[in-house]
Amino acid sequence: MRDHGGNIDWAKAHYGGGDWIDLSTGINRVPYPVPALSPEAWTMLPTAEAKARLMRTAEVAFGTQAPGVALAGAQAAIQLIPRLMPKGQASVLAPTYNEHAASLRAAGWTVTEVSTLENLAGADLAIVVNPNNPDGRSHAPATLRALAQQVGQLVVDESFADPTPALSVIADPGPILALRSFGKFWGLAGVRLGFAFGAEGLIARLSDMAGPWPVSGAAIEIGCAALSDSDWRRDTIARLEAEVTRIDALAGAAGWSLVGGCALFRTYATPDAAAAQDHLARQKIWSRIFPYSDRWIRLGLPGASVEWERLHAALT
Repeated sequence: MRDHGGNIDWAKAHYGGGDWIDLSTGINRVPYPVPALSPEAWTMLPTAEAKARLMRTAEVAFGTQAPGVALAGAQAAIQLIPRLMPKGQASVLAPTYNEHAASLRAAGWTVTEVSTLENLAGADLAIVVNPNNPDGRSHAPATLRALAQQVGQLVVDESFADPTPALSVIADPGPILALRSFGKFWGLAGVRLGFAFGAEGLIARLSDMAGPWPVSGAAIEIGCAALSDSDWRRDTIARLEAEVTRIDALAGAAGWSLVGGCALFRTYATPDAAAAQDHLARQKIWSRIFPYSDRWIRLGLPGASVEWERLHAALT
């Protein structure tokens, strides 16, 4: 079932319009300020030099010299990966972001969802989201590099790893194919930008499949500005680390217990997740619940102070 957060249109149709706060995704609600863009960003096809500049900037930002490619979000990589190699047996560490298994099944792979890292061993293709969405489970890079020797191809989705760079394998991915989102941490999901890093041959095939213009000129200019702004990144990480404590306290006071999460979202156990979502929705706050749990509810972090005040009122 390919259900997702961000389905605010459904919430509006069901509960009515108004001033909604969408906390159903892990997208940073205090986004990077978009700079003024050149006319060429809109009127010209992206040049090879512009694409190379974006990759140089990304390499510095992520601390890597590994081969990489820019794509239209990590989602673009997820949809291309099933075609990178012959179809076989794929194992996905679950529960997790459901597009991994869905994209593989749609391409004809046999997919098994497993609950432990050890059960991934022997798969032709193994998928790990690190930190995991929605429970925040994380694995050390050394553990993932060891796992890579036990599977045909390991894919590590690091879409939520920007606030915790020590978890990343991108500095030295070796045989691992590592994915990184831009839209979540920088709060600019509409830009549709992401990256994949890995072995040279794998990245070359992924680049060929993505085509000559996988990202827009606007995405290149915004990405270069945001990725090179180390001060904004440092300040944002500090803010998020402080605010997860704040939202955990609000949820705890409401009687919810922390399941897990990261600096961009938190997942809680409630007596009744559907009832909790309904309660918040009636106050125009949208959240994320899951078909495999009747207790889990996930919240992204509010942005402006008025959003925090509304969430506080709703949970009190």
